[in-house]
Amino acid sequence: MDENIIPETKPDTITKPIYAILGSGGMGNSVAKELEGRNVGLIFVEKDASKAETLKEQGFDVEIGDISLPETIQMLDLPNLEVAFILSSDGEANFQALINLKKLKPDVYTVARAIDQANKERLEAAGIDSAILLNKATAHFMVQSVERAATRKKTKKLQKVIRELGDKEFAIVLHNNPDPDAISGAMALKEIAKSVGVKSVILYHGRIGHQENKAFVNLLDIDMERMENYDLSRFSKIALFECAIPGVNNLLQPGTKVDIVIDHHPVNVSEIKADYIDIQPNIGASATIMTIYLKELNLEISSELATALLYGIRVDTDEFKKNTTQEDMAAAAFLYPMVNHNILSQIETPSMSTETLDVIGYAIKNRQVIGSYLISNVGIVRDRDALPQAADYLLNLEGITTTIIFGLSEETIHMSGRSKDVRVNIGEVMREAFGEEYGGGHTTAAGGQIPLGVFSGTKDKQTLMKLVEEAVVKKLFTVMGVEEKEE
Repeated sequence: MDENIIPETKPDTITKPIYAILGSGGMGNSVAKELEGRNVGLIFVEKDASKAETLKEQGFDVEIGDISLPETIQMLDLPNLEVAFILSSDGEANFQALINLKKLKPDVYTVARAIDQANKERLEAAGIDSAILLNKATAHFMVQSVERAATRKKTKKLQKVIRELGDKEFAIVLHNNPDPDAISGAMALKEIAKSVGVKSVILYHGRIGHQENKAFVNLLDIDMERMENYDLSRFSKIALFECAIPGVNNLLQPGTKVDIVIDHHPVNVSEIKADYIDIQPNIGASATIMTIYLKELNLEISSELATALLYGIRVDTDEFKKNTTQEDMAAAAFLYPMVNHNILSQIETPSMSTETLDVIGYAIKNRQVIGSYLISNVGIVRDRDALPQAADYLLNLEGITTTIIFGLSEETIHMSGRSKDVRVNIGEVMREAFGEEYGGGHTTAAGGQIPLGVFSGTKDKQTLMKLVEEAVVKKLFTVMGVEEKEE
């Protein structure tokens, strides 16, 4: 459960893997149709202006240029270019395009249309990843085989980066208050490191809250260490998992050198510096990315790891109802036969603490409802993890589409919000109401931690709670455009 959501950096650029089709024609159009709906950025390069205009009318991004020239290749989004299909009917142009691509983007996966056997052999000698004679392949086969080959190439590179450590350890750093998706994915990364003889340690900061998350860690006996107990200088390499920038939603000092970054959240890729970067915002869960890695590397997956990964996918996709892709479904199907369903059932039905029950009761008793919005002040809380559970529970009330539950600790106001209203981005509501430093999250789930500040000097708890409630509720209702009811 993603219960302790904290402010995120709002991305300037949402990254997508870019697939380029160099030369249109019948084969290029067929490949484009196969790629539609696969959540990749698609761009054509076409020399013929009239063909380019037709492609633009069909909604495609098109660059006009001669694919055999280096300046044409330079027009592409090279940092995010993952695959290039070189499909013109000119064998020499295809060869020159390959040469230029390899010079400008050596790690791009390349597949080219070979005009004849001699052209095929020439392309292979120049380093093509896959040269295909047109009469031996269909667009569907081409896309599927390229996607898998590109993934295999990526996983081999990850193993190479890790293998360079030799007998030294590396640290896998999770985002603060990690959820099952982050934890299970880090377990998979640790297994990949083990496959090349490298030891690794999973480090986290914050809390493992919510009864389900605690059950998840305890029942699967997951080995994680608190980050503050380690001197990071002992590690030769650092991997950031489910976070991308040092100091943003993790305990690393800003500017810390990291070597591996794997995440499925949208970020500004220009801010990320690492030897290995895999950011896939088109995927519903980081656990899905790691399942694909394990599958392509043909590594043995233990029942505990399979159970963890499947649970991570299910949580981050809200049981496959939110941001779910074909890749998420395929990963879940692959893991399912290896899962310990008895443990999975125990994780999903943990016992509820007395305080959580009390907080839910206070949330019901103190609720303010205006239209489909529900806000409730539960007073003093010792376990802030009870707040998101109360927010989830009250979202099930008839007619309620958005819930915000808040309570007070000694120095902080803690908030948790949930929404199933497609018109409400609860993360944006929190950010706008309290600022990016104190509030934020996602479209359907958000949270906030606000210092009491001027209120902290108030000795009387009842007065303090009333003052806080007035301030919090007023800000939230103002942002949401809701008028408070008259007393």
